[in-house]
Amino acid sequence: MRRLLALLLLMGVFAAIGPAQSSNGYVFFAPGGVTCCGNTAMTLHVGVGGEGVIGKGVGIGAEVGAVGPRKDLIDSVGIFSPNGYYHFVHRKEAKADPFITGGYTLLFRSGHINLFNFGTGFNYWFLHHLGARVEFRDHVYTGGTAIHYWGVRFGLAFR
Repeated sequence: MRRLLALLLLMGVFAAIGPAQSSNGYVFFAPGGVTCCGNTAMTLHVGVGGEGVIGKGVGIGAEVGAVGPRKDLIDSVGIFSPNGYYHFVHRKEAKADPFITGGYTLLFRSGHINLFNFGTGFNYWFLHHLGARVEFRDHVYTGGTAIHYWGVRFGLAFR
């Protein structure tokens, strides 16, 4: 877990100092659920992430956090996701910043499971360096029966 946090921090630092890049970080909490076989159990997902924009609207990033049952967070699992992003607005001074994202997800505790994820959301920059973030994200396991770890994320974005 410490190595993942260190990697995320380094990615944010390098993205921030790159001359052609713009970066942002975020923290979030996400009420949601794990859905399988017609049933849904409610979950809570918390995390921190960062992203560097490497081209006109194209970005790469990563996040780390934990997801677990709302009633018993002791059963949470770690979650790590490196992703690609596309931002539809290419002006840094714009207040609304809608995006789509997708990539790989690793769930881990005593073992690990590989998933993929996709989502959409937006940042709203109410100050130059601080904004609100709202996003829908679905982490999908396809080994046999599909399992969806989905959530509506609310958080703060900073740059």
